[in-house]
Amino acid sequence: MNNDRRKVVLIGTGMVGMSFAYALVNQGGICNELVLIDVNHERAMGEAMDLNHGLAFAKSNMKIYAGDYHDCKDADIIVIAAGVAQKEGETRLDLLQRNTEVFRSIITPVVKSGFDGIFLVATNPVDIMTRVTYELSRFGASRVIGTGTSLDTARLRYLLGDYFTVDPKNIHAYVIGEHGDSEFVPLSQVMLATKQVSEILEDSRNPYCKDDMKKIEEQVRTAAYKIIEAKRATYYGIGMAITRIVKAILGDENSVVTVSAKLCGEYGSRNVFIGVPCIIGRNGVKEVLELSLTDEEMDKFRSSASILDESFEGLKM
Repeated sequence: MNNDRRKVVLIGTGMVGMSFAYALVNQGGICNELVLIDVNHERAMGEAMDLNHGLAFAKSNMKIYAGDYHDCKDADIIVIAAGVAQKEGETRLDLLQRNTEVFRSIITPVVKSGFDGIFLVATNPVDIMTRVTYELSRFGASRVIGTGTSLDTARLRYLLGDYFTVDPKNIHAYVIGEHGDSEFVPLSQVMLATKQVSEILEDSRNPYCKDDMKKIEEQVRTAAYKIIEAKRATYYGIGMAITRIVKAILGDENSVVTVSAKLCGEYGSRNVFIGVPCIIGRNGVKEVLELSLTDEEMDKFRSSASILDESFEGLKM
């Protein structure tokens, strides 16, 4: 990876991609070069122009421009937010197959450019598309990452903070598994500062109860559906999640983020890409943190991993 510059290439300038780009510009200091690539090059040019016009108000001093796959050669991170939408009557597997072909048309020229950095995938279904990226690129697993359950984890911490009337930054909790209907919250791992939430729930002196935790978990799981119903798409939250992961990589933070990463025996699973807490640094996934799950939580995790395995196996690579 190039240590002298911090160059990010964004492929896909839709609402998710541009929400990320906008957050990147406004947070400042994360990178100093941002390239926008889109199948509609004119759109990418317009988006670059629009962002550049706001630089005078931003913390960043960035070079922003529309480019092509040749610009990937010396990039540190390629963020993929491109993909096709599901058609009426189309199965999930049909959608996956079409998105696989889109990714083939992206990853082949990126690799051919000489790119030697990190792939960060945001396109849904993100766990499977991250695995597709890994298979097509033939990069080391540590350098192929998906946004995973990073946004779901942020949603969970926000809701728990609201419930316990505590700053969400002091809530330590994770959503793990598929970024989708089989994701879950391992309650055994939820902590308020250094106190186990399970202990708080068992204390009859306070008004909190375990049933409320189930309601919060369901709110997290269905949040995207409700947002889409209200405004047709979700993009600000995931844009900020992508920014957080990029910051952890380029800053070599060794921060813990719930990303989609390849398991190599952790949680009793292999080869599947799935949302788990990982230590993220300059070279991508430094370590997959294996949580001490209960038997019930392990069953949920295995079930989620099986769903992802079955979906991937149905693809024609």
